[in-house]
Parts: sequence; C-alpha cells; structure tokens
Amino acid sequence: MTVSAVSSATTSTATTSSSSSTSSSSSLTSSDFLSLLVSELQNQDPLNATSTTDFINQLTSYANFTQQQSINSNMSSLASSFSSLVTLNSVNYIGHTVEAKTDTSILSNGSATFGYSLSSAASNVSISISDSSGNVVYTSTGTGNSGSNTFTWDGKDSSGNQLSDGGKYTISVTATDSAGNSVLNYTTVTGTVTGIDTSTSTPSLTVNGVAVSAANILGVTS
Repeated sequence: MTVSAVSSATTSTATTSSSSSTSSSSSLTSSDFLSLLVSELQNQDPLNATSTTDFINQLTSYANFTQQQSINSNMSSLASSFSSLVTLNSVNYIGHTVEAKTDTSILSNGSATFGYSLSSAASNVSISISDSSGNVVYTSTGTGNSGSNTFTWDGKDSSGNQLSDGGKYTISVTATDSAGNSVLNYTTVTGTVTGIDTSTSTPSLTVNGVAVSAANILGVTS
C-alpha cells in the first residue's frame, strides 16, 4: 500500500473532522506527511509489503518536504527583515531634497519643475502636461541637450488660465534624434521628502506629495 493510496483512503475521514473547524488548513504539513508514512506501515499488505527502496524514497521525500518548509519559513522571515531595513534606511531621507525618477508632481506656488534625461542630443523634444484624470492641459517644447534637462511649467493651461495649487500633474516627454529614434532615458522631479508610506510591501517616500519608491532616488541634493 503506497502513500498515495493511504492519502486517498484517509481523505474522506479527514474531510468530516476538518469541515467543523474554520481554522483548518488545506495545506499538507510535515506532521501530515509523517502520519501518512506511519499509516502505510500499519495498513500495508503483509503479502505485498512496500519495498525497501520505495519506502526509502518516501522517507527522502519527507526529509525534502520538511527542509522546503524550513526554507520557506526562513525566506519569509528574511523578506520581513529586509522590508524593515528598507523602512529604517528610508527614514534618513526625511527633510532632505532629492532627485527621483518619476513623472508626477503637485502644482505648488503656481509652478512645477520636472527634469528629463537624454541618452544623446535630441532634434525634437515635445512636452505635454496632464492632470490627474489624464487630460492634457498644456503642451510645449523642451531643450534637447544630451544628459540632464529641466522644464519648469508655470501652472497655466493652454488657454493661459492659472490652475489651482495642489493638483497632481504628470509630464510626458517625447525626444527623438535626427533619424527619428527615441533618446529619452527617464523623467525626474526634485523635491523635499516629507514622509514614508509603509502601507505596501515596498516602502515609498513622499516627494512633492507624490509616492516615490526608494529605489528610484537618484541622489540627495541637500
């Protein structure tokens, strides 16, 4: 009689008892695995006993199963410790001005400043600013220098109306060389870190009122 056979024979019995408890787990534990092996020895046919080789293979599987559970537990603990370390390190950014890879900023004091990086000089640079609903409110052109470039938006829409402070706006940059190939690397914002958001598995920093992953911080300027 094999482990799989014993598992099938014991499933119906286990179902009745487990259904009465909402806290029961459907996953197989190391104790369950060992119980199956013991049940196999108790219920095997003496005239057709499990071969030594098969039983050793089953014991090996049990050992591997237990080891895998231990690894999973250790990995979970390591991930938790890493997340705590990231949060602790992120605290050091609070109060400092940083440059970060992102495309969104909050309009403050009637303006918003963005940056963008080009892998080489661009012949054409088009810039559009969209509101939080995705509506384009402003379009312009930008400088095409290789490396870092800066664009400051005065907070006015295409009709010249001054928009209210506090709104989130996103920049979109299209930069191409003389052959029409894109040379845009990424867009950035520069601002002061005012807090840390730990509501997700990866802590993020609040820069200009926008959540930015700590991994996207390019540098600290002050």
